[in-house]
Amino acid sequence: MSGVAGAAPAPGSTPAGPAVEAAAAALVDEVAATRWGRISPSVYETGRLVSIAPWLVDHAARVAFLRATQRPDGGWGQPGGYALAPTLSATEALLATARDGDPSAAEPAGQGLDRLVDWLAGPAPLRVADVPDTPAVELIVPALVDLVNAHLDALADRPVPGLDRFAGVRLAAPAGMDDRPLRGIRAMLDAGAPVPDKLLHSLEVVGPLTANQPVRPAPIGGVGASPAATAAWLAGHPAGPTSPTLRYLEAVTRRHGGPVPSVVPIAPFERAWVLSLLIGAGFPVGHPDRVAAALAAPLGPGGLAGGEGLPLDADTTSVTLLTLAQLGAAQPVDCLWPFEVDTHFSTWLGERTPSTTTNAHVLELFGHHVAAHAWAGARDRAVVAKLTAWLCAQQLPDGSWMDKWHASPYYATFCVVTALHRHGRLGGGEPAATIRRAVRWIVATQAADRSWGRWQGTAEETAYAVQTLLLTAALDEPGAHAAAADGLAHLAATSGQPDPPLWHDKDLYVPPRIVRAAVLAAFRLAGSDNAMRYGISSPAATD
Repeated sequence: MSGVAGAAPAPGSTPAGPAVEAAAAALVDEVAATRWGRISPSVYETGRLVSIAPWLVDHAARVAFLRATQRPDGGWGQPGGYALAPTLSATEALLATARDGDPSAAEPAGQGLDRLVDWLAGPAPLRVADVPDTPAVELIVPALVDLVNAHLDALADRPVPGLDRFAGVRLAAPAGMDDRPLRGIRAMLDAGAPVPDKLLHSLEVVGPLTANQPVRPAPIGGVGASPAATAAWLAGHPAGPTSPTLRYLEAVTRRHGGPVPSVVPIAPFERAWVLSLLIGAGFPVGHPDRVAAALAAPLGPGGLAGGEGLPLDADTTSVTLLTLAQLGAAQPVDCLWPFEVDTHFSTWLGERTPSTTTNAHVLELFGHHVAAHAWAGARDRAVVAKLTAWLCAQQLPDGSWMDKWHASPYYATFCVVTALHRHGRLGGGEPAATIRRAVRWIVATQAADRSWGRWQGTAEETAYAVQTLLLTAALDEPGAHAAAADGLAHLAATSGQPDPPLWHDKDLYVPPRIVRAAVLAAFRLAGSDNAMRYGISSPAATD
């Protein structure tokens, strides 16, 4: 494998193969042109549409999707607490379908209930600490528990064949999680208070809104960039067949043949992450003015959001501003100051828990700003010093980092190590020891098949691990070069395997173009011409 035997090359020091360059160029063209973005269908979101909008086109296909994605144990989703929200959503949707006269939904609904009873009322029930900090989970779980219990109560009066054993059963949210926040929000909205921007994405948890709530769909027609939130809003605002909101829902369902993703559109997020990964690995960007214009189009005085209908956030804003600067189209960074708090930056205003990767991205932006501009002020340099110290303090004892936007420590570790390696010393810090601990953790956790992964080896996580090792190759940590070479060999040998969902929204999802960019970046950093074996010469699916 060229470029990784012996000493690993510096980023971009050797030319990548033509297949890699061509695939990266095609990917840049895709993300520059898209309005929607592309992520995988969501069990949670699809279940909400089945329950809230059974009248919507392709309803039967959504029910079939829920049945097809059920695990052998009766649950849905990834391992552990990640399964709770999708299993509650799918089970409630299938219960509603069975009670509405579809007998084929009773068996999978019963299997889902068996799993939920085990998790929530069994001998070792889930606790709040077992449930990952995914968006609005503290509202979603109590809301769905209430809905499932309402179905169970109704079975006493209207039995459904196959669900008899659940008569009198009731579920409870995990210990430490209750419905007080949800009840508080519902009472606030009932009293006429405006809907907080952050709530729009999970508006389905509060039920149909009254007509006096001033919620307006985004120009694309969606509410909160969420099909479920949009369907909930539409339930309280009946519209004709030509309404933008109904057209949005119909368009989203057509994109996956019935099931829907949990967040759409997501083009600004997808565009910024793909370009950041490719540029960071040294890929040239063709037509930079056109690409920069696409990046800058949604940027306003307060920054930008990951998609139309989402709140402004420091994460998408910082990655977009950094990418624009790298393309020679730098914009002011002033829009980020409202997100600054004493020790770090919030992803959005009023955030409950901080994000390591958001702060790594903000550090990258300000580090680039300080390095590129001699006139950068004391406040800019102070941000670099502050975030370097904060990120180093978030490192876990094993040398890794975790984050609220991704299930894998390899993503968070890649983001933080990249920022510290490139810019940590600009603020007077000495992050080398912190970075070394991370590299040792990566080397130590490589699997026997030469991959990396939280639950099993994946192309995405392996690409992040390889990039981290190649970017820090100058540290010459024992085993790092061989581990990087082995990781690249694994990527080259595992073409076509599906990418599991690892990114956080209301449940986990896959952004395939971002995963593709991560793999391309790993090969580019290594100068590898063997990427043809991974199958990257064929273009990704387009919108």
